[in-house]
Amino acid sequence: MSEMRVIGIRVEQPQNQPVLLLREVSGDRYLPIWIGQAEATAIVLEQEGVTPIRPLTHDLIKILITELGHTLKEVRIVDLQEGTFYADLVFDNELRISARPSDSVAIALRVGCPIHAEEAVLEEAGLVMPDEREDEVEKFKEFLESVSPDDFKATDS
Repeated sequence: MSEMRVIGIRVEQPQNQPVLLLREVSGDRYLPIWIGQAEATAIVLEQEGVTPIRPLTHDLIKILITELGHTLKEVRIVDLQEGTFYADLVFDNELRISARPSDSVAIALRVGCPIHAEEAVLEEAGLVMPDEREDEVEKFKEFLESVSPDDFKATDS
């Protein structure tokens, strides 16, 4: 299992589809995950330090976790099936709750817990982008021009 860092959200054109990009903390692989607009907005707002007047859904979840006396220990991206990623929220009492990776990452950013990806997921969907001297954002833009969500769908082979 590898710890991941949130690089950011980009929008794939021409479909206007948000893509969450994660990168291994101690490695060279990137993990792109196509997500919904609402979750993309929630991630970007948190990354930019914007505090809404009223709590958004992910802010409310953070408040609920805290007020109920629990701690979110980590988020794990645990599976990829037919192009759909799966994640678990892992709590202090070892309780695991299945959730979408986009929601899980939005919550993890708010509570400050680590994000991990299972090796099998990284082997299937992780990408190594060459030329480490290049800026990460530029590499990601080039990557988006060369792939589509269909590239990550499972095959029957």
